[in-house]
Amino acid sequence: YEDQWRKHHVSSVARDIWVYDMESKTHTQLTENKEEDRNPVWVGDDVYFLSEKGLKSINIFKMNPSSPSTQTQVTKLENHPVRFLSVSNDKTLCFGYNGEIYTMKDGAAPQKVAIQISQDNRYNDIVYKNLKGGITDMSVSPNGKEIAFIVRGEVFVTAVENGYTKRITDTPEQERNVDFNNDGTALIYSAERNGSWNVYQTKLAREEEKYFYASTLLNETALTNNKNESFQPLFSPDGKEVAYIEDRKALKVINLASKEVRTITDKLSYSYSDGDQHYVWSPDSKWFLITYEPNKAWIPQVGLVAATGKEEVKNLTQSGYSDNTPRFAMKGKAMYWFSDREGLRSHGSWGSEYDAYIQFFEEDAWKKFTMSEEEYTLWKELESDNKKDEKKDEDDKDKKEEKKDEKVEPLKFDWTGFEDRKLRLTSHASQLSDAVLTPDGDKLYYLTTFEKGADLWMEDLRKKETKLVSKLGARRASMVIDKEGKNLFVLADGNMQKIDLASNTPKPIAIDAKMKLNAAAERAYMFEHMWRQVREKFYVTDIHGVDWDFYKKEYARFLPHINNNYDFAEMGSELLGELNASHTGTRYRHFDSNGDMTAVLGAFYDETHKGKGLKIAEVLNKSPLQKANTKVKAGDIILKIDGVEITPTTNYHTLLNRKADERTLLTILDAE
Repeated sequence: YEDQWRKHHVSSVARDIWVYDMESKTHTQLTENKEEDRNPVWVGDDVYFLSEKGLKSINIFKMNPSSPSTQTQVTKLENHPVRFLSVSNDKTLCFGYNGEIYTMKDGAAPQKVAIQISQDNRYNDIVYKNLKGGITDMSVSPNGKEIAFIVRGEVFVTAVENGYTKRITDTPEQERNVDFNNDGTALIYSAERNGSWNVYQTKLAREEEKYFYASTLLNETALTNNKNESFQPLFSPDGKEVAYIEDRKALKVINLASKEVRTITDKLSYSYSDGDQHYVWSPDSKWFLITYEPNKAWIPQVGLVAATGKEEVKNLTQSGYSDNTPRFAMKGKAMYWFSDREGLRSHGSWGSEYDAYIQFFEEDAWKKFTMSEEEYTLWKELESDNKKDEKKDEDDKDKKEEKKDEKVEPLKFDWTGFEDRKLRLTSHASQLSDAVLTPDGDKLYYLTTFEKGADLWMEDLRKKETKLVSKLGARRASMVIDKEGKNLFVLADGNMQKIDLASNTPKPIAIDAKMKLNAAAERAYMFEHMWRQVREKFYVTDIHGVDWDFYKKEYARFLPHINNNYDFAEMGSELLGELNASHTGTRYRHFDSNGDMTAVLGAFYDETHKGKGLKIAEVLNKSPLQKANTKVKAGDIILKIDGVEITPTTNYHTLLNRKADERTLLTILDAE
């Protein structure tokens, strides 16, 4: 399972050379080097192969199978590995080295092949794209009428109702973590530009324009501008400050008026993938809930810390279980979070099941929350009558002014008995993706996986009922709820939808994200991002003794000559292979939107069949072949599928890799 481009490693997957005798049907191991041995070729009676035996780079060796312990180094090339060894019929070796092709006769020096390619570029420098999905992050405006989102590393804003979409950023670099301010006139996000991640703000420039999706003029400014990486910005609820994470460990706040920056805490759990840390503002903009590891034991806990930056973090969960993703609830009178206390245990870093829990900062709020349904109904009636008496002398104008000037009450913390004011919200531990509590605390909506992917469920906390709200089947999903608790906005596998909670009716949110894509500039950015990730985050500061600056220059010179992501992925893996580290490499997964659409038929095939077509060994029950008009049985040979002829060279896995239906057209030969 090791990446094939990894260099310098000594491990159980380092390959050896073997020979198979076809007459005696026996295997004999020829090499026992602890380093890599690969790509053997016959040159007469000798075997030439690639090896790192005692070297810093892979080179060519030769040996005679009759005395395999005698291995002679043939090339002495440095800094880069020899790759792709082959041999011609006249015993000329050919191989790749440092992006060039070489040939070599036995005993002679390698000769670089002079290659000059004259061609027209088959790819346009700029490609126009209209993106309909692939969203990775979203933020709903305070009025719920527009959504800011990230797709392909760019910030867009779309109207919730009509899908009218505007591009906010236009850079080859990546933007992340978008957030609206309290009145919807500003956006913040993090962006990796000029050799560092920083926080940027874009504001509506014209006072008469109220929506980003319909704006004509925007102003962008950098809120942070330094080499200390800044991520995950969040506006304070009062809109006066912005919090962000610096250097993947410290929570900081910048005051938008004074530009002064203060450190809140440097005890956040360290980021592994940038954007995976968690903190939230309190409704009164004076506190934070954070996920951190107070005992440095990979067991996250929930902490409370003052926004002044002058107090220590208070551990609110104090458990030996994983407690994370805290949020304030019910105007800051409580918090809810995820814990694996009741679920299945982790198996070596994965597999834990979680529940949602709630804990109250105030005794009165706790008592109200734990009322029975009958008690709560009576209490609401009494509260409604009291409010009518208090407001009966106020006219409409006074009511509007009061609502406009309404102030958020400062949070109060009653620590006496705090540990006892805790309750499990979910009725079953599961693979939770996300959860939100309604403003009044009556219902918990949560995303979890029981079958093929995450679906939306609801726990009625008064009636003690659990109900499936919407089948999503999502691999990745998250959600937010609007201020009134009337609508839920769900992001599932790159697509957004709005769910009316009164009727639980989902409505897709269309986007029309148009962009000009400069693929070469994007690849150059990805290369820089990859190189910087290693420099900033590799687990040892000397990067395994690798001259990382040297290799950046060595590989960056190929960028102008790469015009596709397949080659880019190979080059990226070669660069990361210099680290001699596991869990590294780059991947390219091709998708052809105009590719073959022949269906998976639902059959097992006779692998010993040598003639034309596919010989059916067994037809699966309830498969498309059973439903098709053509009666198909074991022993039949499929000659054509939807007009495509099946030959011995057909790539069956590609051909039979689509969704099937009864319209699949087959040409069948009855083998019997």
